[in-house]
Amino acid sequence: MPGLTRRRALGGAAALAAAAGAQTLLAPGSSAAPHSREGALEPFDEVYKGRRIQGRPSGMDHMDGMDSTDGTAGTTGAGGHHHGHGTGYAVFVDGVELHVMRNADGSWISVVSHYDPVRTPRAAARAAVDELQGAALLPFPAN
Repeated sequence: MPGLTRRRALGGAAALAAAAGAQTLLAPGSSAAPHSREGALEPFDEVYKGRRIQGRPSGMDHMDGMDSTDGTAGTTGAGGHHHGHGTGYAVFVDGVELHVMRNADGSWISVVSHYDPVRTPRAAARAAVDELQGAALLPFPAN
């Protein structure tokens, strides 16, 4: 009966590593596929710490129950949209658009909490409300 050789040990370790890697790639919701659940961002509309935060795909100019309190959300007027960064998602705090950007790693940042990336646009809106500490969000100036 042959004993365990270095060649057999390395071959067995490689086979186990390959099998574990394949299982990780095929498992739903695994860390190897972080964008599977976050790829399709859902709209949200909630009150967080007394502030109304909303988010939706930016291609949607009007959604039932998702228009701003002053009726300007989704319009292209002054203080309006900033969809030129390709995020495809618009976030509003009390009807004023919060400029958000998606990083290459899938995290999100906003002009209010630029150095604190978060996992979702909803989390970016909540972080902005926390950072504003009750102050009004001013419209981001269009270039």
